Amino acid sequence: MKIIVIAAVTAGGKTTVVNEIKKHLPRCASLHFDDYSFEGEVEDFHQWVLDGADYDVWDLSPLKADIEKIMDSNAYDYLLLDYPFAYLNTQIRGYIDCAVFIDTPLDIAMARRVLRDMKDASADEIRTEMDVYLKYARIAYVQMLDAVLPSSDYVVDGSKDLESITSKIINIILEK
Repeated sequence: MKIIVIAAVTAGGKTTVVNEIKKHLPRCASLHFDDYSFEGEVEDFHQWVLDGADYDVWDLSPLKADIEKIMDSNAYDYLLLDYPFAYLNTQIRGYIDCAVFIDTPLDIAMARRVLRDMKDASADEIRTEMDVYLKYARIAYVQMLDAVLPSSDYVVDGSKDLESITSKIINIILEK
């Protein structure tokens, strides 16, 4: 079984791409980072980056256990991890056969995040969120571009349409 990480910044397209790839690959499972709660989960990403951005502060034992269950089942040829860290967390690193980073421009990711997460927000709430992003949160997005992107095996252009991104990643997977 091949374990493929799909990484990107928040709202960079990880989940959408993983779900689309699963439609095209037989015997393919997926695990999604956002479905878990982890010990050591970072609350203040601004401070986390200022403190050195240690990707091992997350105890990813629940995700690791689920990876092992899927591996032991012998039911799948591929496991897609919708997972933001590529090789940077030591608990998960050894399971990964390939890491693909979707390089989504930050303005596109932010627009997607507002459209997805703030559908019912007022203009003042959106302005407040944009202020927080500029003052505190953007540093974490840039951290991913500085650390996760270069640690990945492949980088795909996240500004392309879903079909193009999916097709490119499927070709990468099938070549592995």
